[in-house]
Parts: sequence; structure tokens; C-alpha cells
Amino acid sequence: MVFERLKSSIIAVISISSEEEEPRTFEQMCLDKLKAIGISTASEWCTAMGNMHRSSLAKVIRRILTKTPERLKVYYNIKPRQYEAL
Repeated sequence: MVFERLKSSIIAVISISSEEEEPRTFEQMCLDKLKAIGISTASEWCTAMGNMHRSSLAKVIRRILTKTPERLKVYYNIKPRQYEAL
């Protein structure tokens, strides 16, 4: 009887832990916000994220471009640069 209760509680814990999502990184949150607002400049993207200055996302943009360049498209021929999440 005790073993049956223990077994059912272990199964419940395993099912709950398997349903949890893996934590999102700040880069993933930024890309989700960019996907929601569409093509925009770094300044518009920072404002949508709640930051005040465009350079606050500079390091994040650099990390995204070095680790996963296929997730971010940069339009270089336009000043200021515009970004699009893919």
C-alpha cells in the first residue's frame, strides 16, 4: 500500500517535471519581441523591449549574430540598420 502511494506520487512528479518548459534566454525573448513588431531599427526594438537607449541591445544583437545568425536578418544597405527575426 505504501509502495503504491509512493509509485503514484513519483509518476505525478515525473509528469509535472516533463511538462515544464526549458527557460528562455534573453536573446530568445528579444527575438520573440522583434518577431512581434516586425522589421525595425535597433532603437525601435529597444523601445519595444522597455529600454531607453539603442545601444543597450548592441551586445545582445552581436551575440545573436555570432551564435545563431540564421535567426536574425540584418539590412546593411539602409542607414540606420534594420533587423528582422526569422
